[in-house]
Amino acid sequence: MNEATTVFQRRIIIGAVLCIAAFALVGIRLVHVTLLKSPSNGHAAAIVTARADLTDRNGELLARDLPVKDLYARPHVFWDKGQAARDLALATGADEHRLLAGFNNTKHPYVLIARQITPDTEAKVMHLGLPGLEFEPGGKRYYPDGRNAAQVLGVTDPDNNGVSGLELGLQNQIHAAAGGKVATSIDMRVQYILAHEVEAARQTFTAHAAGGVVMDVRTGEVLGMVSLPNFDPNQRHLPDGDSARNLMAQDVYELGSVFKIFSFALAFEDHTMHLDEVFNIGQGYKVGKYTIHEAEHMPATLLGRDVLAQSSNIGTAQIALRSGPTRQRQFLTTMGLLKPVQTELPETARPLYPALYPNTFWGQIETATVGFGQGISVSPLSFAAAAASVVNGGRRITPTFLKQTATDLRGEQVIKPQTSEQMRDLLRYVVTDGTGRKADVPGYDVGGKTGSAQVPGPHGRYIPHALRTSFCAVFPVHDPRYIVFVILDQPHGTKQTGGFALAGYTAAPMAGRIIQRIAPLLGVPNIAPPTKLASGGNT
Repeated sequence: MNEATTVFQRRIIIGAVLCIAAFALVGIRLVHVTLLKSPSNGHAAAIVTARADLTDRNGELLARDLPVKDLYARPHVFWDKGQAARDLALATGADEHRLLAGFNNTKHPYVLIARQITPDTEAKVMHLGLPGLEFEPGGKRYYPDGRNAAQVLGVTDPDNNGVSGLELGLQNQIHAAAGGKVATSIDMRVQYILAHEVEAARQTFTAHAAGGVVMDVRTGEVLGMVSLPNFDPNQRHLPDGDSARNLMAQDVYELGSVFKIFSFALAFEDHTMHLDEVFNIGQGYKVGKYTIHEAEHMPATLLGRDVLAQSSNIGTAQIALRSGPTRQRQFLTTMGLLKPVQTELPETARPLYPALYPNTFWGQIETATVGFGQGISVSPLSFAAAAASVVNGGRRITPTFLKQTATDLRGEQVIKPQTSEQMRDLLRYVVTDGTGRKADVPGYDVGGKTGSAQVPGPHGRYIPHALRTSFCAVFPVHDPRYIVFVILDQPHGTKQTGGFALAGYTAAPMAGRIIQRIAPLLGVPNIAPPTKLASGGNT
């Protein structure tokens, strides 16, 4: 009898244990579902893709993924939804009204509190002691140099996908090299100097905007590119006065007299002028019903070389008309100026020129004005690439923002080598004896051309007294390695410039300062003659 009772008791104990185990499993599951369940089961979780680092050509870090977390909440477990919304808004910077509205919406079991929160913010949230919170791991792109090169690098969206700049243009390479590095062509030493000098000139001459680019004329590598105003890519909003627009790549401008470089290159190609030829300048030059005037007072006659050195509109118009509309258009097409320039940057711009639209015409007056840089608008980057082809021996250059292993990536011959040599000599003459004197840097053999263009306003008219000034420099001019192109939008003269805002007073000295600072860093030898010490009597 006792033995039977013992068996019965054992069965009861086993059943009780099984019941307890079942209730325990149910309880654990309820706790998991209520408090610990991953929000990915209640909402569409973002897929965050790892990205490679971006570096400059010397290995300096430009962009990197940092570990962050997205914060979600299950509001039905909050004992005071209003207090929870206030506390979470204070800790994360989220909008309190949005949070409360989400907490009171019974249709959605999960509410996004904030994305890409930092470890400091996570600690603040944990200190609140609220139930029902979930942190999902992710990545946030960080740019250690902040505003420097912001428009070139671009930004990513909250899901870590590139949306602008090289972050978008190099998206495939960045994803393919996840965990590694993608080396850009940018040299941050050059970038810092370029940014400093462009900003200094913009402030000195109170210009609306400014920019600059430094490019290798043999490889097309862009060593530096600046666009001002800029922005902080580490912030998700643009304060007043900031701009994410890259004026060097995605805006087009009438560049004025720097465009005369192409009129003279075409004339040398076609042998339509001589440097010692005398051009009559006079007080105006009639083309049909229009009269072309000079921006500054000119002598009655100029030699061919001085037409460029003194930047004569009338002389250049005569030279351009010798080639004619068809040949001019053909030449500018060959130089790549009548189509958008294609680079790793997704930002680009379509040029504007005569005969681009129906019922427009590229005739004699258009040929004359295009010859001296009006009536045609191109991006600064496109101009710099074409100018590089003029001076580098006459071979096509395609700009690139990726570091290259080759030292010479020049393409097809677009102008004769003799034309390129003639242009280099002439550009040096502009700096030694013309409007580009303030860009000269002893020992670095600088050549270049000034540009002072009127600024188009509404209804097709130019804004009175408004200029867009630029300077295109090449150095060393007789063995070219680099192009420096800088631009100032509506600068104002100062006491030091005598009130003048022309390119010779504003853009040219800026280019000279940039060359003076970057040339030693880039290994360009200084060929200035040694200073002679004065000899005297007894010492």
